[in-house]
Amino acid sequence: MAGSVRVVLLGPPGAGKGTQAKWLQERFEACQVSTGDILRKAVAEQTPLGKQAAAYINRGALVPDSLIVDLVAERLKEKDCDKGFVLDGFPRTISQAESLEEILKKMGLALDCVLSVQVPHRVIVERLAGRRTCKGCGALYHLTLDPPSKEGVCDRCGGELYQRDDDREETITARLKVYEAQTAPLVNYYRERGMLREIDGVGKVNEIRSRVLQALGDRGT
Repeated sequence: MAGSVRVVLLGPPGAGKGTQAKWLQERFEACQVSTGDILRKAVAEQTPLGKQAAAYINRGALVPDSLIVDLVAERLKEKDCDKGFVLDGFPRTISQAESLEEILKKMGLALDCVLSVQVPHRVIVERLAGRRTCKGCGALYHLTLDPPSKEGVCDRCGGELYQRDDDREETITARLKVYEAQTAPLVNYYRERGMLREIDGVGKVNEIRSRVLQALGDRGT
């Protein structure tokens, strides 16, 4: 039986972080902590922090770091995080990484490691630019990896398939540049502390899972 796990998952858009995060959650009975999910839930439930966040969102402003940090701190104290957690999308900056360290220190905890999923830009562009979404039911397809039976038509509902704006090559390239600029200092921050484990994110899902388990060492057995 695998032990508990407390990790941060880094990787550019299209690297397959979400797939690995869900699998780690199931394997280790850990909670998957996504800042986007936390934010949406807090706003929907109108918690005190959710109301503060909504005030920024409603006027088109970025939710400040301090509020994001408070939301993460609140989430990590929930019962389902007792067996561990997988942080996906947080921290994004060195300031957030330092805040996370403080949160965990107060809880008497520490990160096991930081998993950075590495995928070449050309592969990410190929992955994301090939995606198609159904206008009717929202089903996802891929032109080469998971094509529909009939070109441009959803297998499930017969709806029209289209390419989302954020799946266009020029948009993907711009997103990757932003990610590299924001995250490169964070990667170096964790590397200097001996916490970074770089994972080759190219290959079959099971191959990538094996690399993740290897990076986790004893906790993966």
